[in-house]
Amino acid sequence: MVVLGRGEATGATTRLGHYRARDGSSSAPVNLDVDRPHVGLVVGKRGSGKTYTLGVFAEGLIAAEGVAPVVIDPMGAFTPLGTADVSATVIHPSVCANALDPRQWCTVLGLDPERGAGALVWRAASECVTLDGMRSWVADADAAASTARAAANHLALAASWDIFDAAGIETETLCSDSLTVFDLSGLASRPASTVLAAVATSLYDVRVAEQTCRLPWLLVDEAHAFTDGVARRPLRRLVTRGRQPGVSCVLATQRPSAVPATIVSQTDLLVAHRLTSTADIDALQAAQPTYLDGDFAARLPETTGDALVVDDGTESVHHVTVRERRTPHGGETPRASDLGADREQDYSVARSEK
Repeated sequence: MVVLGRGEATGATTRLGHYRARDGSSSAPVNLDVDRPHVGLVVGKRGSGKTYTLGVFAEGLIAAEGVAPVVIDPMGAFTPLGTADVSATVIHPSVCANALDPRQWCTVLGLDPERGAGALVWRAASECVTLDGMRSWVADADAAASTARAAANHLALAASWDIFDAAGIETETLCSDSLTVFDLSGLASRPASTVLAAVATSLYDVRVAEQTCRLPWLLVDEAHAFTDGVARRPLRRLVTRGRQPGVSCVLATQRPSAVPATIVSQTDLLVAHRLTSTADIDALQAAQPTYLDGDFAARLPETTGDALVVDDGTESVHHVTVRERRTPHGGETPRASDLGADREQDYSVARSEK
């Protein structure tokens, strides 16, 4: 991803922040290219600003031309954008059952696809396009009672997640010119991963089929939670093959050591905030490009909001202070003192109204 040091952000670029001078002052602006597809990784320990930075990306993509920005929000950090004065829609997940292929169905339900209930679910997913259809198919299948019962119980579990719908995600919604935020904050790990798998697969497929002229950007917060389940293969496909059809992917994580090395090695933009875990630093150090001279750990920032930006497109490294958000940030950690102040204010108001 090209990092620009001069001029104002345009429809083909978005403002990330400013160069940070050695004395800590702000210098020239830093803009990022959003005209072409990219793979980005935003890392940092909790509270270092990684989710905030992902929000800066989202703001920039809202203003960019010809893109379709989508955010996977497992913590509810982006839900305030739904009521902000920007073009953004927060939706609760609804996906088609056939957005998952038979193998993915077995993966998400923890079944062996080659035996028993797993084989039955595989066949049901091959024959049917809805979850209700899959459940009916299993009920009528010529299989041992214990096998059919186990398959039915697993599909009943999937139905309890309340994420499957025959209509699913419409391409017009997924690839619109506004920001689409999938609020997964109320979902457990497996249904949340299912939604991400369906979204990542859909974005790739609609571009391959040329069903949209916009270039999708998928932003995933807390990405480490999705790299070891049903979403692993769709994410890996986006990272390794998405640029050819025009799909970008930006992952944010506090645990880069939990992200597969393949994904880390494929990124053309690394935004690294403060890290203190040896395992996380080592994971990034292993993928360190040859043009990054010196000790990687020593170059990481100490201050919240500062970042080390490694741009593989121009083979350059930059010390950057991320700009302030223009929209509400929902990723702040609550403080007991703040809650106490709010209760005291509510108590005072209540007394004054008596």
